[in-house]
Amino acid sequence: MRRADRLFQIVQLIRGRRLTTAAFLAQRLEVSERTVYRDVADLQHQGVPIEGEAGMGYRLGMGFELPPLMFTQDEASALVAAARMAQSWVDPALARDIETGLGKILSVLPAAARVSAEALALYAPAMGLEPALRARLQTLREAVQSRNKLRLAYRDVSGDASERTVRPLGCFYWGKEWTLSAWCELRDDFRGFRLDRMDAIDMLPDRFRDEPGKTLADLLRTFKVEKVQGQIVPIK
Repeated sequence: MRRADRLFQIVQLIRGRRLTTAAFLAQRLEVSERTVYRDVADLQHQGVPIEGEAGMGYRLGMGFELPPLMFTQDEASALVAAARMAQSWVDPALARDIETGLGKILSVLPAAARVSAEALALYAPAMGLEPALRARLQTLREAVQSRNKLRLAYRDVSGDASERTVRPLGCFYWGKEWTLSAWCELRDDFRGFRLDRMDAIDMLPDRFRDEPGKTLADLLRTFKVEKVQGQIVPIK
């Protein structure tokens, strides 16, 4: 990769994240961290408002914008493939937004790239979630975004029913199965709830704030520990 291209990629990667470490940049760009430090320093010297320092992480200052980017033909084809597959496995509102967003992207591509992307012979027939499950997924996703607590009527793997009040943290797709990862107030711990075992969902007016030990970041750290130990995260 040319150095000019690498500098451009550094700006793009930092712009796309709240905080970006030199280790992350080095891994993505396949260079040493020392090279990243030198490149960031050069960008700062050229007037790019990169905030932070070595060992802390970097972020881009407010108000800095780059000109709109043009997708390559291969990138456009990849977006079409991803959109087609995702639409069968997400909720109706998100599927419509995917279709609208993809149309906007394709509309600004050069004619040859647009025709090539739209002609991609990769399809995902509508054999994904049942309509009831897709509507349920939308409720979960909206609760995660709005940070509203949920009341679930739930059946575990043995068929035993329970009612849970949870703090929804994220929706996870495991290959034909969606789960809600949440902080369960009944168990006072993280729990995963399968979408197809939920008999009822009520979005409560109560909203929650992050508390130490109960956040999505805390949950993801437990996933990483179990992966290192060679274990599978249980869905309870």
